Amino acid sequence: MKTALIVIDMIKDFVTGKFGFPGAVKIVPGIQRLLAAARSRGVPVIYACDAHSPEDPELRVWGEHAMAGTEGSEVIPELRPVKGDVVVTKHTYDVFQAPGLKKLLRRKGVEELILTGVVTEICIQHSAAGAFFNGYRVIVPEDCVASPDARAKRYSLNYMRRIYGAQITNSREIIRGWVK
Repeated sequence: MKTALIVIDMIKDFVTGKFGFPGAVKIVPGIQRLLAAARSRGVPVIYACDAHSPEDPELRVWGEHAMAGTEGSEVIPELRPVKGDVVVTKHTYDVFQAPGLKKLLRRKGVEELILTGVVTEICIQHSAAGAFFNGYRVIVPEDCVASPDARAKRYSLNYMRRIYGAQITNSREIIRGWVK
């Protein structure tokens, strides 16, 4: 089964900036391990990054953040994309609303998505819904997703498992499975 790794919103505003929180920083090593393993095995790596314009509806809820073309919408240096990675911009929670993502996944023959990044109960959960509704198998490594609210994270992981059939695992198990 062809897998793709998606890194969601590991951008400055959500890790160290306006909405940054310690848990977002804590998941960086796990995502780094997954990135290295994925790249070495030819697993496609896709970054989905918030990049808002002033008319995006999300700004009514959260205020100005991750504005397109600003430093806040850039991937943090520790996880910077490399040649061969794909970066898509999104204007809402669900990565499947990013222009061209569905076509890119079809072209690469992807059937399964590993979702990493922030925030578990917002962009990760909505992206899991988008993946499920578009026919993808969903894997969420719990050590590679974060929320400023530990209870909300646990609830969201359980919800994704129950409602979308997501496999909740960890980065080491995913990598171990790739080595077999």
